[in-house]
Amino acid sequence: MDNTHGLKEEERKELLEIIDSRCLKFGKFDLASGGSSNFFFDMKKATLDPKASKLITKAILELLSRENVRYVGGLETGAIPIVSELCVQSSPERPIFGFFVRQKENNRNPKIEGNLERGEKVIIVDDVTTNGGSALNAVKAVRDFGCEVEKVITIVDRLSKAKENLKENNIELISIFTKDDFGRIPKE
Repeated sequence: MDNTHGLKEEERKELLEIIDSRCLKFGKFDLASGGSSNFFFDMKKATLDPKASKLITKAILELLSRENVRYVGGLETGAIPIVSELCVQSSPERPIFGFFVRQKENNRNPKIEGNLERGEKVIIVDDVTTNGGSALNAVKAVRDFGCEVEKVITIVDRLSKAKENLKENNIELISIFTKDDFGRIPKE
């Protein structure tokens, strides 16, 4: 697949600039993956921004147009704004139904919340992947529910073994950007 994922070159540059200027932070950060880093992508600043959200959705909908899927979801909270916007923007041409996977299940709230039917082919979305652990948690829950998952789409891949870890579970990782697209990230 091409790197632009359905975005015109100027749209891709605009989205990269939004993420670079609003989401990319430097300092000492503890990551959800359990590791630490000297940079962090606060992707809520993009997924909840009208222009960035529209561009992210356009890129992902282009990828979804090549797939035979009706359901898209991911782990709370990172996937929720992405999935919501995909549902809205996909209609009426090709409606996509969304769901999210809770980190913890309890007797009031199921592990999977939203629209999902057993036996369906599903694509998981994520805002940032590091080692792929969050995406794999969502994949496991969806597979346990009785659905098929072969692909994860992420906005930014930090290039920290997510692609390899997902591949070990027969899942292809597709990223709109990688950390290498952001020229000011120092080597760790």
